[in-house]
Amino acid sequence: MSDYQKSAGERLAKRVAALQGCSRAEAERLIEGGWVRVAGRVADDPAQRVQDEAIEIDAQGLGETLLPVTLLWHKPVGIALAEGQPLAGLIQAEGELRPWHLKHLRCASPMPAACSGLAVFAQSPGVQRKLHEDALLLEHEWMLDLPGAVAANRLEALEQSVDQLAPGPRTPYLKLSVGSRSEERSRLRLALKGYAPERLPQWLAQAGLKPQALQRLRLGRVALGQVPAGAWRLLGMHERF
Repeated sequence: MSDYQKSAGERLAKRVAALQGCSRAEAERLIEGGWVRVAGRVADDPAQRVQDEAIEIDAQGLGETLLPVTLLWHKPVGIALAEGQPLAGLIQAEGELRPWHLKHLRCASPMPAACSGLAVFAQSPGVQRKLHEDALLLEHEWMLDLPGAVAANRLEALEQSVDQLAPGPRTPYLKLSVGSRSEERSRLRLALKGYAPERLPQWLAQAGLKPQALQRLRLGRVALGQVPAGAWRLLGMHERF
């Protein structure tokens, strides 16, 4: 080995395999699961080069199996999501969500920055394919929080311009209902199918509506539930889109 190779160190996976007496594949699983620390910090890249740093291996990870998950995130306002966008960098790994999940979870529910609410990140190709191929068939439920009392003609303008929500000749399905209405605030619910989510804020603005909140509550049969903004939960075993 050259002096340069010695100074560059060795791959973390190789060092962990030697320390733990396990296969390289098992070492990579431990690292990607976030159960290995280098110099006191979690290291989740098996290719990281190490020299004489202290390496700790969390015994909890030795018997754990990393399984693909589907994550439901309450996206806050100000972050735009594109299809296929990775989850890494948006939230922190904690509890049953490991660094390996963050690397492989991809957005399956695009949403513009002005909106908040239910965003779906999936690892399973089956879930990703379901949400992509059936995108025009799945119903999205939105809640609009508007200042003041919304006039009936504004609601009629929404219904008459619904075709602007979809590219091409297809007319989206829209069901609009008024949850509550007062002089101070109106709350509307929209059930939509066959539309382009990125067109939603502009469509509302063209109808003269400026919502204080525009939140997706449900996608298909899956509802976000009582999840605070910025927080997440995993899709339950019994839940299907």
